[in-house]
Amino acid sequence: MIHKLFTWPIDTIVFVGEKVKEEVDKELYDVDHIQQKMVHLEMMMEMEEISEEAYENQYEELMIRYRVAKEIEQQQLRESLEEDR
Repeated sequence: MIHKLFTWPIDTIVFVGEKVKEEVDKELYDVDHIQQKMVHLEMMMEMEEISEEAYENQYEELMIRYRVAKEIEQQQLRESLEEDR
């Protein structure tokens, strides 16, 4: 009981940290989220809300994140298939 009283704050911080990491990973490496951002970026470019240079820079950044996201997705699929064996 006393052990729980002393570790509760640490456990809570760890839990919150894990949730924050999950959300950050989703923001950075979720394929659907990245695709939505790319569509939005394209719309901004077509409506001349951003310059071509800004579009190209942001698009390249999104493509890098997309490639990483696809690699992560493929790695998770491979791990899942290996576990099923």
